[in-house]
Amino acid sequence: MHAFASLQFCAKAAILVASLGIFAWPATTHAASKTVCAITVNSTDEREVFRRYLPPEGFRVVELVENGRPDWLDSACRAGVRCDVLVISGHFDGGVEFYSDRLDMRESLPMEAMERVACSESCPGLFSHLKEVYLFGCNTLNAEGTTAMAEEIERSLVRAGRSRVDAARVTALLNEQTARSNRDRMRLLFKDVPVIYGFSAKAPLGHVAGPALERLMQTDARREVGSGRVNADLLRRFAPVSMTVASGVTDSDPQAGYRRDVCAFADERLPTANRAAFVHSVLEREMAHVRVLLGPIEKFALALDPPDKRPPALALALEPITTDGPARNRFLAYARDTDEPGVGARMIAVAHALGWLSAEEQRVEWVRLLARRLPVRVDATDVDLACRLNRDGALDAERHRLDAGAGGSIGHAALLACLGDTKARQAVLGALTAEHGGNGEIARVLLHHRPLTDAAEFRAVAAGIGRMTSPEDQARAIDTLAKHPPPEHGVVAALAGLFPYAKSLVVQRAIAGVLIRSDIAGIDGAKLAQSLREHRMKSPDGRDVIDLLIRRLATL
Repeated sequence: MHAFASLQFCAKAAILVASLGIFAWPATTHAASKTVCAITVNSTDEREVFRRYLPPEGFRVVELVENGRPDWLDSACRAGVRCDVLVISGHFDGGVEFYSDRLDMRESLPMEAMERVACSESCPGLFSHLKEVYLFGCNTLNAEGTTAMAEEIERSLVRAGRSRVDAARVTALLNEQTARSNRDRMRLLFKDVPVIYGFSAKAPLGHVAGPALERLMQTDARREVGSGRVNADLLRRFAPVSMTVASGVTDSDPQAGYRRDVCAFADERLPTANRAAFVHSVLEREMAHVRVLLGPIEKFALALDPPDKRPPALALALEPITTDGPARNRFLAYARDTDEPGVGARMIAVAHALGWLSAEEQRVEWVRLLARRLPVRVDATDVDLACRLNRDGALDAERHRLDAGAGGSIGHAALLACLGDTKARQAVLGALTAEHGGNGEIARVLLHHRPLTDAAEFRAVAAGIGRMTSPEDQARAIDTLAKHPPPEHGVVAALAGLFPYAKSLVVQRAIAGVLIRSDIAGIDGAKLAQSLREHRMKSPDGRDVIDLLIRRLATL
């Protein structure tokens, strides 16, 4: 997993606002002055508090974000901006980027971009002199890490012949040396920074965080800003909203080696030959270590030109990898052995990109991976994977490698349907309108990738919806139908006829949601509007989609 690309994001408010108009970077500053760099992708509250209360003779506050300029971070690097304090505030959800919920704010701060700045000597001043970092975002210093990869690695080590005790020891060591949590990743990102403030859970929105920060700045505690010492008063004031503190990784930290690996992948200044040589050195390690770095390896490999289109210089640089039989065998053995199908599929794609598998061999490996799921319980995740792997239909020709009779569940049928089996698809469509069958999610995943396009399928699903008795299941089935192209007139009429018999407001709204986006020109609008008025259930929260449909019918 990539070191900085897997953070869990939680909504929050504020990362210091964008600059107004054309931004001119100050060329020089007084030797004693400290620079507070603001990255604002949402609200301006926190930045403005720093700007108002820090004495101008000792501090300057600069906004790094430039509205309408996608390369604003690189622009700050080129301008030689040197930050002593960094204030970031914004929504943080999923570990990919800081982002905004403001319609007028298009800028964001990808973790990948921060990693590039932190790891590359091409931007030596921006983060390398930091004394403090303020991360105003939810879960930015959450110490809870995922255990899925560790469990996968431990199981693979046992299957490879290691004792359970030894496998557990190796896995525990890897956990100590790598980054699994948001807190770990921020520590890796801000190496040697003595003080990093953030939140272990939900963070306050900007309009709450700003005033709280302002009250702090009205006391002597503001003298601690930029000192590189923990501000106890700041932690006390924000303690009710989960503020916590950490320090950046140092060269003596157990994670220092992992950071060097991650930075070697992130440093885009390295020539392709050097990057290829480094990737090869990683692939020669024990597979547990390779698995930990699969994310950056995958990014490198999938960015390469296809093997048959590589220029001679690139092919020459990659030849040591392409011809490394032992590394290939170890890599593919792990991919075939892992009990995480998604991981195996990613590794097979990497093997193809590195020249270890031809396109045909990649397809065969993918289908064999899917075939290993048939003897077990196939769930919606497996179906999603099968459909994504076969988005271009190339795996249809390999379907014969699957045992069509294995399992016999709707999950198995959906997996086969992803590979073009029309008979299996009909079985899954039947499950969409089955009562309390628990297979609706599998059917919805299949239809997300393989939508309803045939009129006969629309009619069959609509008829099945009419026979359903569970309002919850019925509403979900109608909602699934609503996500597809507007159905034909016969289906529209059938759903309109179902409205008076709907047993819940949820079902009625779902029906109205389909009708309002469908071609209803051939329907008696006045009659349908009257039916809606007579049979609609009272909305507890004001006007809804049923009201919108009635108003639309009045215009016909």
